[in-house]
Amino acid sequence: MKREDDFEKRREHLKDLSDEELYEKFWKLTEEIVKPLVELAENHTSPSIERSVLLRMGFSSIQCESIVKEGIKWKLMGKGLGNVVLTYADMAGLDYLEAGEVLSRGEGWDKVSKKMRGGDKC
Repeated sequence: MKREDDFEKRREHLKDLSDEELYEKFWKLTEEIVKPLVELAENHTSPSIERSVLLRMGFSSIQCESIVKEGIKWKLMGKGLGNVVLTYADMAGLDYLEAGEVLSRGEGWDKVSKKMRGGDKC
């Protein structure tokens, strides 16, 4: 089977564009293609992603597991659990590693949950 050469027909709408216009068109189309992926990444997470973030922040795997379980229980996964830890650290006046330790013990979630949901302007 031989492919029909239709390059000239397919490039008709592009042939009069300058290099600069082609460059701009390329990046505009690239943004359109990538936009749904960026939105998906911004609006969706998973326990494994959150554990990975927490591990990179310096928490042990045991602490990460506990923080993720509590984050799910308190329905704060969508806020980003690293963000939750940092918010709690700021609220409690603790180093973020200390704040994560407190949260991993199941403490402080009521306060940080209220703050993360906008109910407390601490």
